Amino acid sequence: MQSTVIAPSILSADFARLGEEVDNVLAAGADWVHFDVMDNHYVPNLTIGPMVCQALRAHGVTAPIDVHLMVEPVDRIVPDFAQAGATLISFHPEASRHVHRTVQLIRSLGCQAGLVLNPATPVEALDWVLEDLDLVLLMSVNPGFGGQGFIPSALDKLRAVRAMIDRTGKPIRLEIDGGVKADNIAQIAAAGADTFVAGSAIFNAPRTREHYAGVVGQMKAAVAAVR
Repeated sequence: MQSTVIAPSILSADFARLGEEVDNVLAAGADWVHFDVMDNHYVPNLTIGPMVCQALRAHGVTAPIDVHLMVEPVDRIVPDFAQAGATLISFHPEASRHVHRTVQLIRSLGCQAGLVLNPATPVEALDWVLEDLDLVLLMSVNPGFGGQGFIPSALDKLRAVRAMIDRTGKPIRLEIDGGVKADNIAQIAAAGADTFVAGSAIFNAPRTREHYAGVVGQMKAAVAAVR
């Protein structure tokens, strides 16, 4: 099992002061910055593009930027995020005509590659591609909006994918996104996740570094108790 990563989703941050928000949450102990990129086509919402990623890098953010592309088609936008400073780029198999080709594109641009499974996407989507990935992201909500509740069946899916990853013997991260909170993260970790996206659970009032540190600390302690 790999080290625990907490990746706050900036979808829930205060965009009027995004640089400060990201600085504060990283200083509070968060490990990655998670980008939810939505195109109002693959999912029914419109969020942020590569200019935001580039702006945070220019602001001085050096932490890994974990980009989750909820866009279709996906290949057109991958180079833009790679150039903007993304560390890892994940996409949905439904959004690519040729999944291996998209994985190869991401890697050719110097980024790590991830595949995202929606709640109803079967784990068999990982067959023949898993060993080429750096990360698998399981959605525990249907993508498109923040603040949704965790879908319990995601726990069984986590266990199944954890077994698949372990059989490869490769250091592939298993990430979970959707409804992750301090009071359920231990159960999620016990099912096999090592990387945790949290949005509203972290970026809620009061919006202070001290508050963020408290939530991130609770999350990491809960994971440590079951690992």
